Amino acid sequence: MSTDTMTEIADDEMISVQPTVLLMDDDRPFLQRLARAMESRGFAVTQAESVAEGLAAVREEAPDFAVVDMRLEDGNGLDVVEDLRSREADTRVVVLTGYGNIATAVTAVKLGAIDYLAKPADADDVYNALMQEGDDKAAPPENPMSADRVRWEHIQRVYELCDRNVSETARRLNMHRRTLQRILAKRAPR
Repeated sequence: MSTDTMTEIADDEMISVQPTVLLMDDDRPFLQRLARAMESRGFAVTQAESVAEGLAAVREEAPDFAVVDMRLEDGNGLDVVEDLRSREADTRVVVLTGYGNIATAVTAVKLGAIDYLAKPADADDVYNALMQEGDDKAAPPENPMSADRVRWEHIQRVYELCDRNVSETARRLNMHRRTLQRILAKRAPR
């Protein structure tokens, strides 16, 4: 299936059908930017900010493509991937995550995802992953995050999950509290 507008003939009339994509992410600004980018590439976009909204959208009509965030406020995005597979939908799924590891990547692929991208992924990365054919792999990103940036992103995520409690975050990261405070006071690395 290509992103070009597909054409079907019905009763001697030409009907234009856009490929559909479900975008799931609880980061609203990111979700809206990605939706605009996918619409500009010819997709009919459905947005969902939770697992419940994603499951409802899938039950209404399985999309041609899906971009699913792994961790959402009300659960795991892989539940939606699993639901798509149980419906035997041939949806091409890309999983996004803010902090990936090998175990979750393997689980995503076993459930039927065609690719697994670390955030922040831009629209070009997502589009390329959705459009890859067969066993082709998407090209590596032109501007991957540095190791310092990945570390900083992970610390920020744990800090947010601990409701911005420095002591609890330091305990969970097995880090001295003052060290964590210095890291949090600095700008994000590039």
